[in-house]
Amino acid sequence: MSTMTDYQLPPQASPLTPDEEQELRARATKRLKAKRDLKAHILAYVLINLAFVGIWYLAGGGFFWPIFIIFGWGIGIAFNIYDVVSPEPGPDEVHAEMERLRQRR
Repeated sequence: MSTMTDYQLPPQASPLTPDEEQELRARATKRLKAKRDLKAHILAYVLINLAFVGIWYLAGGGFFWPIFIIFGWGIGIAFNIYDVVSPEPGPDEVHAEMERLRQRR
């Protein structure tokens, strides 16, 4: 049986120091967790909004008030999606930000 700690990089991958491998594993784990959390958020969004639409329908229709919840929560979903799919800052961006922070000290 294989565990997460048994994983080794394929032979064609460039060799990493133990610290680099640990950092890469932490980043990969964080990214996978963010993707899993996004899927759960989208599922909750769909199911709960379907329930609101069902309540609206059973109450006799009329003004479609669930649109406010769908739209408002949809904005939050959009930000969550952006956070998950946007690329991480590259080394140059990190270095430039570190320099800006050093100058403010």
